[in-house]
Amino acid sequence: MMFCSLFVGLTLVLPIASQQIYDIWTTSSDQKTLFQYKNLGTNPINFTDDASASASITIDANTTYQEMIGFGGAMTDSSAKLLSELKSNDSGKYWDLMQYMFNSSDGANSAGMTFLRVPLGASDFSENFYTYDDTKGDVSLAKFDVSTAPSYLFDIIKDVQSINSVIKVHLCPWSPPGWMKDSGNIGGGKFTSSYTKTYAQYLLNALQGFKNKGITAYAISLQNEPENENDSYPTALIPASYEAKIGSELRALMDSNGFTDTIIVAYEHNWDDAGAYPVEVMQDAGDSFAGAAFHCYAGNVSDQDEFHSAYPDKDIYFTECTGTFNGDWWSDLQWYMNNIFIGSVNHNSKNGAMWNLVLDGEGQPLLPGSTSCGGSDPCRGVVTLNSDGSYTPNQEFYAIAQASKAVIPRDENGPFGQRIGSTVSGSNNLVVTAYETKRSSSQDQSRYSLVVLNQGDETSTAIQFNGKNAEYTFPTGVTTLWWYA
Repeated sequence: MMFCSLFVGLTLVLPIASQQIYDIWTTSSDQKTLFQYKNLGTNPINFTDDASASASITIDANTTYQEMIGFGGAMTDSSAKLLSELKSNDSGKYWDLMQYMFNSSDGANSAGMTFLRVPLGASDFSENFYTYDDTKGDVSLAKFDVSTAPSYLFDIIKDVQSINSVIKVHLCPWSPPGWMKDSGNIGGGKFTSSYTKTYAQYLLNALQGFKNKGITAYAISLQNEPENENDSYPTALIPASYEAKIGSELRALMDSNGFTDTIIVAYEHNWDDAGAYPVEVMQDAGDSFAGAAFHCYAGNVSDQDEFHSAYPDKDIYFTECTGTFNGDWWSDLQWYMNNIFIGSVNHNSKNGAMWNLVLDGEGQPLLPGSTSCGGSDPCRGVVTLNSDGSYTPNQEFYAIAQASKAVIPRDENGPFGQRIGSTVSGSNNLVVTAYETKRSSSQDQSRYSLVVLNQGDETSTAIQFNGKNAEYTFPTGVTTLWWYA
């Protein structure tokens, strides 16, 4: 089995040699290599005093930025449904796919996704509209029940946890119960502020419900895309001042009910309002929020800097962007790296995530009647899962995988990578981010990693680190490599 044999091959590269590059993963623009691993074995790339390459990447380990939590996507009801069906029909293929997506062990032939966003209640990728309490006027939340969600959602998340002990689960509702909004419906409408305390309790109940099922959240947000209203799927308008008050109430409830380690993340919407909505939330209730999350559908990744400049001590997360069918494979991959898996990170994001992890070849199953993701170019999952049980990792998968390899912990349950300084000279085609991953023991060498997007012809490049140079010719595509020092 390829997974097992490659895992063994990687783990045999011991002892670790200082400042020599052995491990390289490549996804090429022509798709001839797709997240392909190369071990340089007895011919590593050495760091020397020589440098003759026309381009250079300079690594500054003394300049440090955010610590990462990794990369991944969303486990929607639809993704979980398809995976559950695969598990029932062909458990071998199911576990192969799950391992390929989520095994973050050092040396595993897998993407090693460590971030999982999960909708609280229905989204536009559910079988029907629902929240956890759809009993009108139930302010005591007597009818609240997270098991309104399909049981396979929790089962699949538990399977992810069985593979990956460092997975970060980020919960986010697409709408409060309809009776908490002026529309009276789950689709569309504005949150009614008189339900602030009730909604905070609703969200605490959700955290407790997931925990009772063995899933403790790393983070919770209060509303997906709070400036978006669309009655064809679960949405809600929640102004920044309302979100701040909900967050304050929820933070107090969480702190007194055993969730002090779970963070609250604001906003969850597009780049274009980065300098306004999340800034207002921080002004009103900054102590309650760890930071803000962004989506890709309007604005520019550099807009994250507006939030970071206003609140440099607050965290930034990138939590949603979807691929669509009928695009150009290489153009898509370039965009994802430029804007999310390198770009968002270089603008201080601690993570990067796509939308649905798994959909079928037609972008289904989509909530009946939803206008969010249909038309001639439907949404594409990170992986396309076909009715015969076969599956195809898409360009989104390869973007995630290349980025993830650079930041996953080197040691079991050890530290994630931390972004460090990197600069490029001599080429306008290279886009780069760099990391240091420290070890569980201070006696062990750190792992240093580069993720490089080369948008031009293959480029001979000097990697400058600690006064030495290692030369490597980057092919057109995405390359991840690492060394120890």
